[in-house]
Amino acid sequence: MYEYELQQLRTADLIRRADHQRMVREADRARRAARRSTGEHSAEHESHSRRLGRLRSARTA
Repeated sequence: MYEYELQQLRTADLIRRADHQRMVREADRARRAARRSTGEHSAEHESHSRRLGRLRSARTA
């Protein structure tokens, strides 16, 4: 009986963790969608970004 109760606790814990991870993923998706809808990544914004059109190499010694 003790092993059955432990298994039930483990199962409940795994379900709680899965629900939490699902909520985190949904919140991330909603945050990304909100950023996209506000136009944060528009052409004007990208033209003023700090990224240059080239890759930077490591400094030489």
